[in-house]
Amino acid sequence: MSILKIIIAIIIFSIIIIFHELGHFLFAKLNGIRVNEFSLGLGPTIIGFTKGETKYSLKLLPFGGACMMEGEDEESDDSRSFNSKKPLQRFSVIFAGPAFNFIMAFIFSLIIIGCIGVDKPVIGTVMDGYPAQEAGIETGDTIKQLNSTNVYTFRDITLYLLKHSGEEIRITYERDGEEEQTTIVPVYDEETSRYMIGFYSTNIREKVGALQTIRYSFHEVRYWISYTLHSLFMLVTGEASLNDMSGPVGIIQTIGDTYETTVTNSGFYYAILSLLNISVLLSANLGVINLLPLPALDGGRILFIIIEAIRRKRIDPNKEGIVHFIGFMILIVFIVVVMFNDIRKLIESLG
Repeated sequence: MSILKIIIAIIIFSIIIIFHELGHFLFAKLNGIRVNEFSLGLGPTIIGFTKGETKYSLKLLPFGGACMMEGEDEESDDSRSFNSKKPLQRFSVIFAGPAFNFIMAFIFSLIIIGCIGVDKPVIGTVMDGYPAQEAGIETGDTIKQLNSTNVYTFRDITLYLLKHSGEEIRITYERDGEEEQTTIVPVYDEETSRYMIGFYSTNIREKVGALQTIRYSFHEVRYWISYTLHSLFMLVTGEASLNDMSGPVGIIQTIGDTYETTVTNSGFYYAILSLLNISVLLSANLGVINLLPLPALDGGRILFIIIEAIRRKRIDPNKEGIVHFIGFMILIVFIVVVMFNDIRKLIESLG
């Protein structure tokens, strides 16, 4: 694996993580909470400096980061400690991290769509012998709805088929300004191991105006959130396995391969846009994952706050801290397992 791939991946990871932690940091300051340390990375400190009451540091391991607030996981008599604040204030601080990830994904989507437009759901090729051809779908038709789900981009169609494999679909499409409907049952394709309708996009992205760019950027973030949630659902139900997941090593490989391939085939400009597209996925993914109601994640902390608000009684911070610490240890073990699986797949691909 080349040094360039690693450097690019670390830069992307760092930007996404810093923005996530910045959300916690800014809302902590806004709510008068003392921030003891703001760090990028995990493990021993490489360099750091203190400004005001906060230490800013760079850690050895370039994955992860932290906004360490006074009294977040332990008792504190400080009037500006995290646990001294009201539930709504603490909720806003914790939720701000994932929210900033979604904001970053939206900003990057704005840049991408503003530069190259959107992949509108216009049919480019209809395959012979597949349900789409039999149902009368033609090249140039624009897909508007799949059952009751609105379609904005061509990727919406792919995601819908993934979620509703083999189900009957009522397709609403536009042809020559008129809306028409037809019903299709996707067929399983042995070669691709997935259900197919039998058409492809034009592979042409259409430039849109400023307001439409904003609108489609929201849809882009919504798409990646939905994609991440469905991927997690497939993992829980067994439709996907650990082998289908990628950790830091796998992501570095993907980022590097994407950059090198795009630079070679399309040039530096499109390589940057491809990296921004990966960043949209990673940022939205991080936002969703962090909102899962699991210990050590932001969602787990939010769950404790919600329980406190319902029972009108604060959970012992020390006990809550122990729960989050155990969750953090389990999370580290999981990351290590996924990382070694990435290394195994990388070695197999090279061999």
